[in-house]
Amino acid sequence: MNLINNLGQAEAQKAIETIKAEALKRGKAVVISVVDAQGDLLALLRLDGAPLPSIQISMNKAYTAARERRPTHLIGQAARDPQDGFDIAFYGDPRIVGWMGGLPVLVGQVVVGAVGVSGVAGDEDLELAKLGADAILSSLK
Repeated sequence: MNLINNLGQAEAQKAIETIKAEALKRGKAVVISVVDAQGDLLALLRLDGAPLPSIQISMNKAYTAARERRPTHLIGQAARDPQDGFDIAFYGDPRIVGWMGGLPVLVGQVVVGAVGVSGVAGDEDLELAKLGADAILSSLK
């Protein structure tokens, strides 16, 4: 039997609150998604003024990070590689994305969930997602 560790509502809420506080401090409007180890949605928050497409993008970033067990931007980098690049449709799942802003949450070497942020520039999405993932890990200690 395989036992799967997953984030729960408390951890998801910790990430949401941490990212929300930082985004508001910066005067930015983003969408924040937190998913479990399989990529299923645990929590979502769309801050006032966040772009509507960022709802699905944020969920897809978190889904991708959980399912693929790695940061989403690494998938994008691999797909765009000039010699070994590939069509991202190779994954056979339209929810897989390669943009910055999706990070898996690892406890040891085990992915227990992921955080996705969308609504600002990719590097800032990634920075905010990292704050959320770090907040989750801090809450587990």
